[in-house]
Amino acid sequence: ILDRSEREKINKHEAKIIWLTGLSGSGKSTLANLLSYHLHQKGFKTYVLDGDNLRHGLNQDLGFTAEDRKENLRRTAEIAKLFMEAGMLVIAAFIAPFEEDRENIRNIIGEKDFLQVYVSCSLEKCEQRDVKGLYAKARSGEIKSFTGIDSSYEIPLKNDLIISTEDQSIEESLAILLNFSLQNIKHQL
Repeated sequence: ILDRSEREKINKHEAKIIWLTGLSGSGKSTLANLLSYHLHQKGFKTYVLDGDNLRHGLNQDLGFTAEDRKENLRRTAEIAKLFMEAGMLVIAAFIAPFEEDRENIRNIIGEKDFLQVYVSCSLEKCEQRDVKGLYAKARSGEIKSFTGIDSSYEIPLKNDLIISTEDQSIEESLAILLNFSLQNIKHQL
């Protein structure tokens, strides 16, 4: 039977999950996609999971209630774990606003395989960057329970890395994240 360690040998790198958490507009998805691209260029087998590629398919039956958000994250963690067992380096970009949910994700995946990156950015800056107009819709009442407006975001407590996209350019943030990834994922197995 082909197991994870055999797949890692074939891929020439460890399988891990890098989980980016932060407010909408903080730069999570941008960083996840850039990191995936740069690691792929170095021979890593990567896959990005984010709200867009799960909410339109597997999780389309879920809304944005507290229970549905919790279930969305649980399913995402289970999917990420399957990808990891297949030898992939998974980069997940989700708001994941509550510590309890992030802890549940960590428990599903396993402490040694989970790298949490907090993408720190002020609400004001995230609203300025809001290309989808989500914050404006939340402020007008069109979107309910929007994280940062009428639903809270708990600052993560157990981070492996904190990146401040408010203080750093996307290029600077990516360089830090890429360096962190290369230091924390065994490669050339």
